[in-house]
Amino acid sequence: MKKQLIMEKALELFAKQGFEATSVQQITEHCGISKGAFYLSFKSKDELILALIDHFMNQLTSDVDHVVRNTNQDQLLYTFYYTVFHTSYQHSDFARVLMKEQSYTFNKELLVKMHDYDRLFNATILNMVDQLYGEAVRETKYDLMYCIKGFMNIYSQLIFFYHVPLDLELLSQSLVEKTNLLAQYTTIPFISEELIQMFKGPINEEVSKEQVLAIVEQKMEEMEESVEKESLQLLKEDLVEPTFPPVIIRGLIENIRQSPHCKWISFLLRRYYHF
Repeated sequence: MKKQLIMEKALELFAKQGFEATSVQQITEHCGISKGAFYLSFKSKDELILALIDHFMNQLTSDVDHVVRNTNQDQLLYTFYYTVFHTSYQHSDFARVLMKEQSYTFNKELLVKMHDYDRLFNATILNMVDQLYGEAVRETKYDLMYCIKGFMNIYSQLIFFYHVPLDLELLSQSLVEKTNLLAQYTTIPFISEELIQMFKGPINEEVSKEQVLAIVEQKMEEMEESVEKESLQLLKEDLVEPTFPPVIIRGLIENIRQSPHCKWISFLLRRYYHF
């Protein structure tokens, strides 16, 4: 897709020059397209940057949510950490640029986006904590959630800022041990249910049919004929008039999940159908 080409080529320039020093003219020349073609896909360079942020966060959020919902309990925590770091490693160029260029992108729209993604991640982690530890961490589950997020953020910096090969399997095993120790021995909670409710916005937001339909239709317009597009068409029909049994819906969502262009819509569909 042309938008994907522009995003990939622009990222190459951003990695070399930064956001501020890279012009739309340079991006179009690097892509081999006209400025008109660029503005058909993005209204501005800022919109392109926000699309890159969406792409990175969509991949991470969708991959982790799928792991939490579909992994056996004995492998869940390890697979969670491994997926987080593996996905971060795959997108490390962009994440590194974003961290260096936060002053450029630090605007209200970005803050709203990152806050929304953070709430989705909170919900996914809490789901995992409930599966793994249940009533044993009833008083400390929110503290445990923030500890897990802290592990993710701190160790991700090794990927983003140090150009050395990392053993992601060993890292994930190490963090599983640390998390289990915290879950077992932490007894003094700091983050309470009341404090969580004071934070702006609910942690678990429902996804409406109208929201999902709008994104499905937009994605179908952007895609060429493919199995993924056919699956989206069938999912759209079921959203409008429910017909298919859950096993068919799961299969259709799995058809689109592996496509990098459809990870986000597969995430939203899983939430909508409560899979």
